[in-house]
Amino acid sequence: MIRLHQHLIVLLTCLSLFFQAQAQEVSTTEPFKAKVLNETNNRPMESVHVVNLTQVIGTTTDAKGMFEIPAAVDDTLYFSYLGYKPLKVPVSADMIKFGNNTFKLTELAFALEEIIIRPYQLTGYLDIDAKNVPINPAGRYSISGLPNSGYEAGNQGRGAFSKAVGALFNPADFLHNLFGKNPQQMRKLKQMRADDEIKNLLAAKFDREVLSQLLNLNRVDIEEILRNCNYSDVFIKESNDLQILEAISSCYEEYKILQL
Repeated sequence: MIRLHQHLIVLLTCLSLFFQAQAQEVSTTEPFKAKVLNETNNRPMESVHVVNLTQVIGTTTDAKGMFEIPAAVDDTLYFSYLGYKPLKVPVSADMIKFGNNTFKLTELAFALEEIIIRPYQLTGYLDIDAKNVPINPAGRYSISGLPNSGYEAGNQGRGAFSKAVGALFNPADFLHNLFGKNPQQMRKLKQMRADDEIKNLLAAKFDREVLSQLLNLNRVDIEEILRNCNYSDVFIKESNDLQILEAISSCYEEYKILQL
């Protein structure tokens, strides 16, 4: 009985060591090397920005399209280049084990789907043209005592009015819904500001794509965060992504003070 008990202890110890080794193997960060090509002509692409969204680390490709970045299994790599469709790729164990990885970017001219444009034809007759003017489906409300003429609250759905009023009079609650529900993403702010490659990338971009991927926030949420922190629509529209990052970071610091 004692010997059986000893064998059981040895077996459990071996299993524990095995699973620990497996976990370490999976989570180990190693230099990840690969090449980026133009999908149309298979030529190497230089200066493509590559961001490890999981570890918040960035780099760029060289003249041969090659790059190297720390990565572990299940990390996500994000490729960005002006005029090309962004690419997001999860890192697999085979990618790290076998190497020789090649990624191809597609020009937006080839990636865009067909778009049908239907312009509004004006006749010059007020009665006819008035019927062809598109109607904004958003509910708009005016509130006595406030200087603005009205406030849009999105589509006329259930609770639209209460949502608009709640955002106006409870900015702290609104920020909590955005910041409080994304604590992990918000912790990435400091990492993003510390990485020179990411800062260089954001300084040259105005589309909020990389910010959205890194923070796991869509563009609408980013704009609402800034508006609730009293940034003007002009700043939100014209600032580059690095300026937007700094503004969100400042806003987040104010939010943390409110929680004390």
